[in-house]
Amino acid sequence: MYAQTLVFIAATLLLLSASRAALMAWQRPRVQASGRPAAIVLGGLRIDAHMIAVIAILPLTLAPWVGQSALAQAINGIWLLIGWLAIVLLELSTPQFIDEYDTRPNRLYVVYLTNPREVFTMLWRGYRSTVLAVVVVTGLMAWAGYAMFWQPLWPSGPQPLWLRGLQTLAALAGGILAIRGTLKHRPINPSTVAFCGDAMVNALPLNSLYSVLYAVYSMKNQRSSSDAYGSMPEDEMQRIVRQSAGLPDPANAAIPTLHPQASASRLARPRNLVMIVEESLGAQFVGHLGGRGLTPCLDKLMQEGWAFTNAYATGTRSVRGLEALVAGFPPSLSEAVLRLPDAQSNFFTLAQFLKRQGYRTCFVYGGEAHFDNMKSFFLGNGFDELYDLKTFEDPAFVGTWGASDEDMFARVHRILEDSAEQPCFVLAFSVSNHSPWEYPQGRIEPVGEPASVENTVRYADWALGEFFGRAKQASYWNESVFLVAADHDARVGGAAHIPLKHFQIPALILGAGVPVRQDERLVSQIDMPVTLLSLLGVHGQHPMIGQDLTDPRAGGRAMMQYGDSYGYLRDDILTVLEPRKPASQFRYVRPDRYERMEPDAGLARVALAHVLWVERTYRDRGYGLPAVRDGAVPRRRAAMPTVAP
Repeated sequence: MYAQTLVFIAATLLLLSASRAALMAWQRPRVQASGRPAAIVLGGLRIDAHMIAVIAILPLTLAPWVGQSALAQAINGIWLLIGWLAIVLLELSTPQFIDEYDTRPNRLYVVYLTNPREVFTMLWRGYRSTVLAVVVVTGLMAWAGYAMFWQPLWPSGPQPLWLRGLQTLAALAGGILAIRGTLKHRPINPSTVAFCGDAMVNALPLNSLYSVLYAVYSMKNQRSSSDAYGSMPEDEMQRIVRQSAGLPDPANAAIPTLHPQASASRLARPRNLVMIVEESLGAQFVGHLGGRGLTPCLDKLMQEGWAFTNAYATGTRSVRGLEALVAGFPPSLSEAVLRLPDAQSNFFTLAQFLKRQGYRTCFVYGGEAHFDNMKSFFLGNGFDELYDLKTFEDPAFVGTWGASDEDMFARVHRILEDSAEQPCFVLAFSVSNHSPWEYPQGRIEPVGEPASVENTVRYADWALGEFFGRAKQASYWNESVFLVAADHDARVGGAAHIPLKHFQIPALILGAGVPVRQDERLVSQIDMPVTLLSLLGVHGQHPMIGQDLTDPRAGGRAMMQYGDSYGYLRDDILTVLEPRKPASQFRYVRPDRYERMEPDAGLARVALAHVLWVERTYRDRGYGLPAVRDGAVPRRRAAMPTVAP
């Protein structure tokens, strides 16, 4: 079994490396434009090691114990041959798939296989020579695989018990390390090896079997809102959502919510935008919002800018908050779009919009950017520069989750100072307010147990105050608009269907041209990006359904996902949708009282329309900018079979 498996490992590594080299040669102009062809090769070795280890770890672990058995050798040969043929077939399919979809085989590859008759008919009629070539080469590679590892190439004698145990431990350790691909917190994923803004080039380090299996794994996150909450005719759904957002009738059938937005400010030079997303900083900590008074710096800032005292997060995860703040996309029963496969390119974000306005676009994060697939999503959707832990030089403090907030803010400050000639969009995501509650010493006076959420909140607030103290003295201050908002609250829970007090977050806009006001309107995270565009001095089209809060008539609603429950809050009426149950409604009395009401059918339809709109828009790829989205349409899409909804 050792011989079979080791030959399989060597042959597969050689095959995948040769396939990747051929793809790189074919796509040479785009590979060269990425500036880092070595990243494709090195990233590819990591992904290939992962995929090979998934197949080989079990045979290598069992070989010391059953390797002499003819039956075990036969079963192992079958297993390795199946893995070999799956890799061969998918690599042979890759050039045609890239030609059609500009990426490696992914979820669509699996979806089309659910319509085998139509697919194979289309392939035979349109790509007969390619199909025949694939069949012939697959047959030859099957014969080669049989010859290489169907039978052991050399016998091995029995080993002493201690040596077999040592070999098993070595196989397990090496296999698990290869599968994880890293010693860091999160195992390897496509975001780990993404390095540029070209989604196709970012797919080259993957191998196609890994790409397909990861897509299948990701599909578990795409739960159906219509199955859970009920259905609605599409025209009614689109009409309700547009009316709620105050949008005109659609001018673009493919992107029904695409609409123009003019800036509230006319400027000779657009302003910089700095979006600071504070980790887990719910209203419960913020004195200005009636919380525990742990944020004196933020409290002071909220008296110097446009403070929203009734703002709500869309969920309880960082990716949900980033989805809302950066893309303006509402929540749903599925995972946030940062983690969904069909949103990894050509999906609207502020970076995508502002890049077309001539902005420099940067993401700054003290941790590992591949966490929660942020790296892949952001690089594929408009961010050109990414600064995470490995790019920080001599950080003041590195904890479990990465460099401290002060290190992150130091990088933001340098970026803004270097952008005097070009407007800049910086997304800065903090990490300090996270278990196990680590922060540099000497910045704050801890109260009680130093390693506590209260003291990390105090430190995060201190770092925020230090940054703004420096920013106000910098040349970029009068050219910049800043948003400070939390991604979500910490430790959300409670007996309520949706514990609204744990969805309230701080949200503050300040900087150049921003009025000083206390805004008590009910607002959502998805309103922030739309409002920011009005303050920057830019105008254009976008598909966001958030409201521009520079309009005094805007506001008055928020939406959130909490587990399987979807909430739609209008004024003080909370509509709750739960799987396979009628809608329920409550009058919300702060901070934590809910008075059950007779359901308002019209308001329940509004809530249902919004959660269904998210699912339909993602599925139909209806959330982008026309030029970007149209550029992603396959050249021969009409030849592909129609996939049933």
